[in-house]
Amino acid sequence: MYSTHGFGEPVMATLYLESCQANSVGVQALASALTSNLHIKRLDLRDNGLCDAGAEALADVLCKNSVISDVDLSENQIGAAGLQAICTALALNPVVQKMQLRGNRLEDQAAQHLAALLLRHTGLKSLDLSYNQLSDLAGRQRETLGPAVAENTGLTELNLSWNHLRGLGAIAFARGLEANIFLKVLDISHNGFGDSGACAVGEALRSNNVLEELNMRNNRISMSGALKLGLGLQVNQTLRILIVSKNPIRSDGCVGLLKSVRNNKSSALELLDMSVRASC
Repeated sequence: MYSTHGFGEPVMATLYLESCQANSVGVQALASALTSNLHIKRLDLRDNGLCDAGAEALADVLCKNSVISDVDLSENQIGAAGLQAICTALALNPVVQKMQLRGNRLEDQAAQHLAALLLRHTGLKSLDLSYNQLSDLAGRQRETLGPAVAENTGLTELNLSWNHLRGLGAIAFARGLEANIFLKVLDISHNGFGDSGACAVGEALRSNNVLEELNMRNNRISMSGALKLGLGLQVNQTLRILIVSKNPIRSDGCVGLLKSVRNNKSSALELLDMSVRASC
């Protein structure tokens, strides 16, 4: 079921019920009521089976609404058409600061819409794309996630955990991170970055002076990748939290990371989680 926070006026509930009777469809009725909303700031529509049509109806709301700043559309199977409508609407709406699109089965074709959003919406601060199906193509194709992250000028928190970023896509995404100067929290856990991706992230950390939290849990990183990641830790001065748990980095990888931090007198690292399948 949907939930709304901060309705403020009882009349909004009446408008919704009247519209629901007129349209015979809940989401269209909700969209009608929200269009004139002056009170709701957070909209939670998780797991409502909105699909394309529902997402398009809500996109129309976001084009007109100037109050809602936090939207959760997780687990709604909104599809490529629905996502395109949402992204287009958000690009025209500077008010929305947080968007959750977790578990919507978004595939590589969705990446171009997400990239356009990142390039045009400078007010968006937090984006959750976890539990989708974005793969290496989403990271490396022109005008997709990697280049968009490099050019984005507003996002401070990005969650891409439980996707399929690996290979060249992971490398391209890491290069985007290297150029980004706004992102503070990044979760890329449960992908397939591997050693090549870890190496690219290590290179990014050498230049990036903004990122504070990085989660790379369960990314198929071995000792070799951990040592390459450590090269970035030797010079990085802003990262406070690094999670590389559930990676087979072995004892040599653990020691290498610790030495990298020790050798960096300007390191800001407060938490280094290296727990793995086999004990270090």
